[in-house]
Amino acid sequence: MDAPLQDCTIEEQRGVVRFLWTEGVKPVEIHRRVLAEYGQSNMSQRKVYEWVEKFKSGRTRVIDEGRSGRPSTSRSRKASSPQEYRK
Repeated sequence: MDAPLQDCTIEEQRGVVRFLWTEGVKPVEIHRRVLAEYGQSNMSQRKVYEWVEKFKSGRTRVIDEGRSGRPSTSRSRKASSPQEYRK
């Protein structure tokens, strides 16, 4: 392929990781290939390893699972100190 796939979803990349892993490709090679195809919008090597481990453990879905707990609601700028935030 001549140009990297700049417009892609993280789920698409996870699918590629899963496919290559099932083909017996090592995680370091998977990351190299994902980097070559997706350019700077690629998964980090650490994430590739994490997803390979998830697939080894039996996970098959590439979409994020729902999480329990309270969702983030903060929309303000980050304060450098509690006193500055109160101003």
